[in-house]
Amino acid sequence: MNASPTPSPSFPGARSAPRRRRWPVALAAVLGVGLLGAGLWPSAQPVEQAQVRRGPLQVTVDEEGRARVTHRYVVAAPVSGQLRRIPWKPGATVVAGETVLAVMETGAAELLDASRLAQAEARLGAAIAAEAAAQAQAERAAAAQALANVENERIQKLAAGGSVSRQESDAAAARAEVAAQERRAADFGRQVAEFERRQTEAVLRRGRGGAGDNPAVPVLSPVGGRVLRVFQESERVVNVGTPLLEVGDPADLEVTVEVLSRDAVAIQPGARVLLEQWGGAFPLEARVRWVEPAGFTKISALGVEEQRVNVICDLVTPVAQRATLGDEYRVEARIVVWESADTLIVPAGALFRREGGWRVFVIDGSRARERTVRVGRGNGVFTEVVDGVASGETVIVYPGDRIRNGTRVKRLDVSAR
Repeated sequence: MNASPTPSPSFPGARSAPRRRRWPVALAAVLGVGLLGAGLWPSAQPVEQAQVRRGPLQVTVDEEGRARVTHRYVVAAPVSGQLRRIPWKPGATVVAGETVLAVMETGAAELLDASRLAQAEARLGAAIAAEAAAQAQAERAAAAQALANVENERIQKLAAGGSVSRQESDAAAARAEVAAQERRAADFGRQVAEFERRQTEAVLRRGRGGAGDNPAVPVLSPVGGRVLRVFQESERVVNVGTPLLEVGDPADLEVTVEVLSRDAVAIQPGARVLLEQWGGAFPLEARVRWVEPAGFTKISALGVEEQRVNVICDLVTPVAQRATLGDEYRVEARIVVWESADTLIVPAGALFRREGGWRVFVIDGSRARERTVRVGRGNGVFTEVVDGVASGETVIVYPGDRIRNGTRVKRLDVSAR
């Protein structure tokens, strides 16, 4: 009897068991590949950002300047002789035509010399003519100031109604200020001419009259103000024309700023000037009166030859607010060559050059997008943008070498720094 084969038992998981053992390996491989890819995938670059916005922009020329007395006078010996000791010290207050600054003692024979009398008479004639010319110049300056003030008042009224531009208004105010300065200068010249005439008359009177064997010639102050310097303090014999003292009014100050010649061509008379680092708590205001037409060579601290030009500025801030500012004091001047109250600006650090043009990186979501822009004026901190970006967009400030068009970026919060 043939025995039939016994069928092998059937197990449902007999063939699936090896497959179940493979899927953890596959999963581990997929995870490993994913982690490797994530590790090799470029990470987002941290960047500083700033917003394109509309705001004021001011372009200035920043240089060091010094304040100086606008109208100063060097008092010289009117005759040769023995100078008495001068008791005045710098800072002493003097009154025009009253304060005796120095006293000269000279022999009568010398004063009565015929040739010296003739010279004194000639000097007196010249002094009288100079006084007349100074008086005419003062009257002319007074008339010019009155006209400038009337014109300024009229333009300011029109500017208040919006009929004229701010530029015209500022120009009219600057002309009025320049006219005032010219009148002060003319008045100073008239006082000096009057002093010269009186001093010459006094010398001539003593020479003709023979006032004693040792007549004293007092030297009066030509202008009111303060003694700035004393050149001859001790008693000694001096010749005619020897400088004795320097006097002036410290309240009447101007500021001289040495600028590079390439910057001077952009500075116009009447431009606003801000004076900082002078010792006060607020900046002083001034106006450019004159840009000297001739430059000079100056060696910088680094040993480089520079062509510089003097820019003369008149202080606008009232004397009461700058009473401590004196002659030859140092200031930091910011001369405004261009300004706008509302213009589209970006930080200067967001701009970079490429292929002869200016570019910026604009943040689009989490990507950096390179964009070409057209720029205008700048002051080193902000730059005017004429075209290429819009107000409200965010740009990358100081982009590094790793930033390219399309690079993933993440924004840094630098507000807490």
